[in-house]
Amino acid sequence: MAPETEETTRSTEDARETTARTPSRRALIGWGGAGLALGAVAGGSTAAALSADPTPAAADGGAAVPFHGAHQAGIATAVQDRLHFAAFDVTTDDREALIDLLKEWTAAAAKMTAGRPVGEGAVGGLAEAPPDDTGEALDLKPSRLTLTFGIGPTLFEKKGKDRFGLKDRRPAALIDLPKFPGDNLEAARSGGDLCVQACADDPQVAVHAIRNLARIGFGKVAVRWSQLGFGKTSSTTPDAHTPRNMFGFKDGTRNIAGTDTGELDKHVWVGKSDDKGAGAWMAGGSYLVARRIRMHIETWDRTSLKEQEDVFGRSKGEGSPAGRQREFDEPHLKSMLPTAHVRLAHPDSNGGTRILRRGYSFTDGTDGLGRLDAGLFFLAYQRDVRDGFVPLQKNLARHDALNEYIQHVGSAVFAVPPGVRDKDDWWGRTLFA
Repeated sequence: MAPETEETTRSTEDARETTARTPSRRALIGWGGAGLALGAVAGGSTAAALSADPTPAAADGGAAVPFHGAHQAGIATAVQDRLHFAAFDVTTDDREALIDLLKEWTAAAAKMTAGRPVGEGAVGGLAEAPPDDTGEALDLKPSRLTLTFGIGPTLFEKKGKDRFGLKDRRPAALIDLPKFPGDNLEAARSGGDLCVQACADDPQVAVHAIRNLARIGFGKVAVRWSQLGFGKTSSTTPDAHTPRNMFGFKDGTRNIAGTDTGELDKHVWVGKSDDKGAGAWMAGGSYLVARRIRMHIETWDRTSLKEQEDVFGRSKGEGSPAGRQREFDEPHLKSMLPTAHVRLAHPDSNGGTRILRRGYSFTDGTDGLGRLDAGLFFLAYQRDVRDGFVPLQKNLARHDALNEYIQHVGSAVFAVPPGVRDKDDWWGRTLFA
């Protein structure tokens, strides 16, 4: 399964309500809601000011996650309950058309995360024209929606073709992932020129966001694959309740905290000196690895409790490391089997390597053989994939006892640019500048 970090970090979620104000007509068909990012909260008025939109979000009891900032939201942000992730193929070869699309996407993302409909909205426009917004999120709260944008290796060069004059701008850290032992990757669930990660506490809000971005991009991009997720399997707020994965075990204990600026700077955010050449535009960004991991649920469910606990190196109930009493007790790695997942994923077994995890569980029906198509949609952010996911996964793929019960079936890697600074900035500006 996905690598798990085990160092002790702590953070707390903090939220506050905004002061209600008289909504405009457009706000009445918008959203309100509560949200937080990086352990801090910005009110709906702040979000409206940053997006420079005179129409305020509906003020019915909460705040949205700020869209603008030095880093993109949805990385260190407190993890929401639901996910809709989409990878896109760019279908145009026109550089200016792609830039225009990214600007349109950014404007729409700023509106949706602030709790407003796209453009003129779903109603009230010309009856003879399709509405600007698809409308399924009318009257719903923002639900802490975040939209995180990434760029895949194939945007720089695809089948030997430099479509947008970006080949020389590809960062050295944006590698093509190697094939790991046990991989059974499906091309239809892998890769992508672009990606958008939509996270929210309401699944309809997340789906609405991806749907509208895909609609705006019609004729310029096409959805290559997408994944719905539920039941977050990692937390950026370690003092909060630790989520469980589909095997019933607490997962992602002691993940990097969204408020731990020191660890974020060290392991997650790209530094200004990381790649002074082609990848200098990535300063303040991060690198994302997305993996669809199928869990063999039926086989696991017939495995004894002792074996399950030995496989993970944790107790199933408390989540304590082997030989310890409480979940957050410091692990004693030698008390675990050499093949235990926690032991192999621990920073001490990987030269101190850490990644920030934001994974989600999924169930996508059955596989046609009466078995659940279920598992973990693994999302991990890191400063450099070569020093983060790759060595961790090599270690796990070779030795992890959990491999008997899982298989990686989808894979992608993306460069996630720095945040959108203000209303004049847009997704990918630093790359195309």
